[in-house]
Amino acid sequence: MDIDVKMTVNGKAVSGKVEARTLLVQFIREHLRLTGTHVGCDTTQCGCCVVHVDGVAMKSCTMLAVQAEGKAITTIEGLAAPDGALHPMQQAFRDHHGLQCGFCTPGMVMMGVDIANRLPGADEKTVRHQLEGNICRCTGYQGIVEAIMDASAVMNAARS
Repeated sequence: MDIDVKMTVNGKAVSGKVEARTLLVQFIREHLRLTGTHVGCDTTQCGCCVVHVDGVAMKSCTMLAVQAEGKAITTIEGLAAPDGALHPMQQAFRDHHGLQCGFCTPGMVMMGVDIANRLPGADEKTVRHQLEGNICRCTGYQGIVEAIMDASAVMNAARS
């Protein structure tokens, strides 16, 4: 039996029919065709599927689509400005070479935005601790950590 779900994704109202067991990541990728959110493990280990749910980072492989009913979801596709200008976190990942193969990058960027929002001015040790739920097999994390710290400074200066 399919269930109707309605939510806002990247600022747009969306709806669809899903099985009760459909994960949010499946709804995002398969129903909405927003494939920037990656599936790396299906067991909440890697963090490739991080999105924001009502402004809070969440692994979308741990949440059912029906649990997102009425919520605001932001995916990696929703970060850049409408004119295509990169979000400060995306730009910082580019500037600090915080990616190599790119598979973990969407989840890392989304987690980085969450860290910058929750912990402005976080030091390297704190950023590394906050990233423990996100796995990168390529970079060694240094560029990622530097990108998050740099973007956090830019984001928080813009709020002042």
